[in-house]
Amino acid sequence: MLGLIVTDEVFRRFPDAGEGQLSRARAAVVCAPALAEMAGELELGGALLLGKGEASSGGRERSSILADAMEAVIGAVFLDGGFEAARGVVLRLVDERLAVAGGQDDKSRLHELVAREHGGQIAYEITEAGPEHDKQFRAVVLLNGTPFGEGAGRSKKQAEQAAARIAWEQIGRSNQDHPELASLGKESESDHG
Repeated sequence: MLGLIVTDEVFRRFPDAGEGQLSRARAAVVCAPALAEMAGELELGGALLLGKGEASSGGRERSSILADAMEAVIGAVFLDGGFEAARGVVLRLVDERLAVAGGQDDKSRLHELVAREHGGQIAYEITEAGPEHDKQFRAVVLLNGTPFGEGAGRSKKQAEQAAARIAWEQIGRSNQDHPELASLGKESESDHG
């Protein structure tokens, strides 16, 4: 149900987009991490009936359980109210995510900005913490070895995207705010020239 509704909406919202962009936009919201985030926003974990063992081991925050619960809620809305009711719920849940997903992802935007204006090298430092079932990842964006953004997420990809978004905002500001950026790009060019 979710996939059908999102596929239809992606096609309507981005009629001029290529197949790759449409697929990326759909995949950004029709996936377990996105479903788990939606469930978290609705505080769905608190409404779940779990066994004692699952409840005591953090099951109410476990991504896989939250994603499955979110899918079940969408299915229940469909069974109770029909397609249009389910469509309305899904579109409210995915609206902001689709707006972001329809554009270029944050890592791509950052790489383009750096290549166009600074010519530097971007790298990501990733650290992880927490138990295996509930890992948290932290990423730091480095431009020629200098940190410019930090982000966190439940996956390496989410953490890198969050860090890239912060770095893009910082680097995207005028060079007056970050005079060190101009020298970073020039150092890179002189090293190779």
